[in-house]
Amino acid sequence: MRISASLTRIIGIANAVVVTVAIIGLSLMPSGDRPHAKAPLGAKVQDTVPPVHPTPVGQPPGVVATPEFARQVGANELGLVPVLMYHRILPKRMASLDRTPDQLRKELERLAEKGYVPISAREFATGDIHVPAGKFPVVLTFDDGHRSHFALDADGNPAPGTAVAVIQDVAARYPGFRPVATFWINKEPFGLRDHASQAAAVRWLVEHGYEVANHTWGHPNLRALKRKKVREQIVRLERLLKKLGAPPSKTMALPYGALSRDKKAARTGSWGGTRYDFAGVFLAGAEPSVSPYAKKFDRGAIQRIQSNGKKGECRKWCSQHWLEWLDKHPGERYVSDGDPDRISIPRMVRGNIGAKRGLQVIAY
Repeated sequence: MRISASLTRIIGIANAVVVTVAIIGLSLMPSGDRPHAKAPLGAKVQDTVPPVHPTPVGQPPGVVATPEFARQVGANELGLVPVLMYHRILPKRMASLDRTPDQLRKELERLAEKGYVPISAREFATGDIHVPAGKFPVVLTFDDGHRSHFALDADGNPAPGTAVAVIQDVAARYPGFRPVATFWINKEPFGLRDHASQAAAVRWLVEHGYEVANHTWGHPNLRALKRKKVREQIVRLERLLKKLGAPPSKTMALPYGALSRDKKAARTGSWGGTRYDFAGVFLAGAEPSVSPYAKKFDRGAIQRIQSNGKKGECRKWCSQHWLEWLDKHPGERYVSDGDPDRISIPRMVRGNIGAKRGLQVIAY
């Protein structure tokens, strides 16, 4: 990403602003809207349900890329990827982080029309990217497991107005736009308190290709906790996911975007005999992420972009700004070669590839 040193410093300040806004917005939420508001830390969870295996949804068949083909489609798999961050999806916004169903729908429609294809945070962090040749990956992420993200109606379908219902509808109307997103949850996923309802929600999402993963048990500021408490917060939620039938988390999102003082503790560790090892830990940042194949990719601090318009602090740091910027700077954007087993890049950026990926590279 070709950004001046002064702009890099400004981005750092913007990151701090985004985190501050998140903390203020979340503190203003009515307690009933917080999925982690009431149950005590040691809340007992019922018996484990059978595990649900993730279902790849809408993955293209893939091609075998060659230098000529990569050049033809303008492949650049070292380009930038927008990882969009959403919180509550409400009919009427109550905080700056909120979006309405209509705002979510319009943003997804714009992405579909511009050639973006959703992938999960897990797929992104592990580099398992299946996107058609010439298209661009985008990662849709939802924090806190709010009730507005997912609920089932009486017929067992996503309730109208929820984030999943909007995603499913847009995907149905735009062939090639995968109905895929990542939901990072706390101890009361989607506002549900009984084990059966929680398990049913997680099962539906995983069986339909969505990722449900770790956002800690009680949504604390990890920077304020000692290493042992950081690990406890992560492991408690990981145990809940297992009891609900979800696979082990490969990703986690930091509450408030705040890294623990021991940065490594948020990514890997153990507590009470349970281990965790995430492929990616996500911030609440203010810029697109570098490619997971790049030397500079830091899987312990992956950048995201707040979904929002271009007002106030979001004039240059939120989704509308960055999606417009990527449209104007197509050479900076990740463009797929359609081959999930190879990494196609312009020859001039060959030196920026991670050493472990060298044998997969096609440089043209």
